[in-house]
Amino acid sequence: MKNSLLKSLCLFLTMLLLACSFAGCAQQEAAEPEQTPEEQPQEAPSDLIADASEKTAAEDVVDESYVPIYAESIKNGTYEIEVDSSSSMFNIVKCILTVTDDGMTADMTMGGTGYRYIYMGTPEEAVAAAESDYILPEADADGAHHFVVPVDALDKGINCAAFSDNKEKWYDRVLVFRTASLGLNDFADGTFATVKSLGLADGAYTCEVTLAGGSGKASVQSPANITVRGGSATAEIVWSSDKYDFMVVNGVTYTPVSLEPGATFLIPVGAFDFALPVQADTIAMSTPHLIDYTLHFDSSTIQ
Repeated sequence: MKNSLLKSLCLFLTMLLLACSFAGCAQQEAAEPEQTPEEQPQEAPSDLIADASEKTAAEDVVDESYVPIYAESIKNGTYEIEVDSSSSMFNIVKCILTVTDDGMTADMTMGGTGYRYIYMGTPEEAVAAAESDYILPEADADGAHHFVVPVDALDKGINCAAFSDNKEKWYDRVLVFRTASLGLNDFADGTFATVKSLGLADGAYTCEVTLAGGSGKASVQSPANITVRGGSATAEIVWSSDKYDFMVVNGVTYTPVSLEPGATFLIPVGAFDFALPVQADTIAMSTPHLIDYTLHFDSSTIQ
């Protein structure tokens, strides 16, 4: 009799424990919120973004041959630099670059007042962003509009969306802040390859050189002959025309040493892998024209 009672009691306790367990699980499931699928990203409203028929032809301002230059490679300070814009409608007449330990910003003076605000990104990103992230213009004493923007790197294409006050639409732009406006001494030591860092002994070498700027019709002979003497390099620059009567490099004027096969100059090369700003005066037109160029010597091709 005792055994039967004990068995019944054990069975009752077991069933009671199971019932409590199921009740607890049910309460836990009920407490958990119902999972909802992730929201799908919404496409930017097309009526806020200008389509191809509303835009002027874009200019390709990104030069793939140059390496982006970041803030740590430039000495702290302020510099007036050139900015290339992919659109003639986004006209930047002056730009002051400020470099600090925290990065780079640019104060762009615009040629007009037609943009309500800009956003550093694509039009699609601008539409999706909070309005507090938009960059508003600041008017100076002359009424000109300024936009102060962060600059990730120089010699790099940076997306910029501009909101037209008249059209009330976003337009895509690409901006390139150019290192060609800076002098070699504006960069931190070790930024570019030099005769010393490359370990070049005195002697004769060749090096591939790329010319940029001007109308694009002129060219220079590549590879160029390079002479290293006493830790300094001199390049022989041979132009495609004999109509260049002088060059200006680092504020110094150089005259041609020969006009065959084209105007030939001997100029100093302070660094390689650097867009060296130079000027060349051409007398091919009715009046002389001093034209801005850059020369880029590729250290990986030195032989």
